[in-house]
This record gives sequence, C-alpha cells and structure tokens, in this order.
Amino acid sequence: MDLRHLKYFIAVVEEQSFTKASKRLFIAQPPLSRQIQSLEDELGLPLLERGSRPIQTTEAGQFFYQYAKRILSSMEQMVLMTKRVGQTAQTLKVGFVGSLLLGLLPQIIYEFRKLLPGINIELIEMGTLEQLEALKSGKIDVGFGRLKFSDPAITRILLRDEPLVLAVHEHDPRFMGFDGVYLSDIVDEALWCYPNTGQQTFANYIKNIFAEHGLNPKNIKYVSNIQLALGMVASGEGMSIVPQNSRAILMTNLKYLPILDAGVASPIFLSFRSGDDGEFIQLLLKTIEFIYQKIELNEQINLKSCSDS
Repeated sequence: MDLRHLKYFIAVVEEQSFTKASKRLFIAQPPLSRQIQSLEDELGLPLLERGSRPIQTTEAGQFFYQYAKRILSSMEQMVLMTKRVGQTAQTLKVGFVGSLLLGLLPQIIYEFRKLLPGINIELIEMGTLEQLEALKSGKIDVGFGRLKFSDPAITRILLRDEPLVLAVHEHDPRFMGFDGVYLSDIVDEALWCYPNTGQQTFANYIKNIFAEHGLNPKNIKYVSNIQLALGMVASGEGMSIVPQNSRAILMTNLKYLPILDAGVASPIFLSFRSGDDGEFIQLLLKTIEFIYQKIELNEQINLKSCSDS
C-alpha cells in the first residue's frame, strides 16, 4: 500500500464514480479500477459497494477513507514545511536510548532523511537524563527517551506508551503453557535489569512499577544493557522485563510473555529545548505523526478484517 492507493481511493469516494475520478486524476478508468481492486485484495475486504450508483463505501471503506484523508493531509503539510526548511546542508543531532533502535526510531529517521536528503543526521546513544544536559548544552537538538522528568527548559512530548513484556527462556518449565504473567508471579524470581549505574534509570523504573503494585522484588540483578540482560535469560539465567519492541532482537531460546497487570508500559518521549520548536522540529513531529497514523490504520483495518471473518 502506498500514497498513490490512498489518493486514488479518496478520489473515487468523493466523486462517487470511477469515470469522474479517472478524469480528476488524469488516468484511464481501467487502471484506476485495477488499483482499487489491488487495494481491496491487499486489505482482504471490500471497500466499495459493487453495483451501487452512485458508488458508495462499505463500513470498512468509510473508515479507511477517513484515515486516508488524515494521512494525505499530514503528507501535504510535510511537503510544504520541507520546501520552507529547504535542503541546505544542516545537521540534526539526535540523542536516543538504545532500545528505541528496535522500534520505530529507525523508520522515523529514514523518512525524515527522505524529506530532507541534504540534511546530516548524527545519532548519539545516551540515557534519558544525559539527554537533558545534552539538550541544554547544545550537544543534541532533540532526544528520544523513556524516563519521565520535568524541566522548564525542556519541552517533552509523549509519543506513545509501549507495553512491557517478560523475556524468559523458551524451555523454562515455570512458564510452559502461559499466555501471560502477573508481576506477583515473578516477584521472587531472579530478574535482570539494566543499566547498572545511575539513580534514575530504566532499572529503577521497573522497581517502581513493582512498588506501584505493592510488590518488592528481592532478587534483582544488574547488567549494563538490554543485550546482556537478554543474553543471560537466553542462557537459562533468570528473566527480564523489557519493552515490547525488544522482540526484534534475534536471540535463540527466548520467548516473550505479556504482562497482564494494568499500566505496565514504558513511555516514549520526544524532547527539545523549550522555544526551539521551529519548522525543523515541526517537520520531525509531522513525520512521526505520519508514521503512527499509517501504523494505526493498518492495525485497525486488520482488526476490522478479523471481526468480519
């Protein structure tokens, strides 16, 4: 699915006719019909009521139309902003916590590079609190982090709350047949947390989640990073609570179980200097919004498809 499919579908819905839509798009009617059919085949459900005159959407089609309009609107705004920002040689210094490379951050950076091919993007791995000082000193321009903090000099935008999961060895007999676990199930188990330095860390964030549920884990072990934590679990030593996107780490002998307690998630924040929210930052925000909208659309269409089957 690409933007062309969205543009074609919107035209057919708004014109309520393949003939009128083909004239509006300056393409022949047969190729337009094939593109709409290809879109429906990809989604696995009809979007238009066949045989209706004028053409009407199905319930799923109307849902798809609304999201498609939002996505195209975001894209048009990004194009306009990109033209204003220009493609002169500029550098954007981005601080990030390592686990975010397993999620949407690479896609965000890739799409942003496509909008501004002349830009030089420098990625710098650092903890969330390190980003705070790096932003103030000008070492970085934006930061992607997980921990909560408040500072009037820094503007923070919550991008999403990512569910946390429990990484266990796939042959661990304690979890055979489990579809999920509660924190109370693992409070006495050996739990690998990271990093092993600093006061406000992801490790302390995990301990606070237990505390919020009235639990006090007493067998916490510390390592420096997520890869080491998962490596210990894969070797049969304990378990680890990690962000859901950590499943992208291809390590043998691991499986990931949902944590069933409410609110067990890790926030993802975008941070930048307060007042430094010019078109450059706005374009980055539009890029993120565009990617999230596409993902949400695909998720909702998949849910709709499953409910109709």
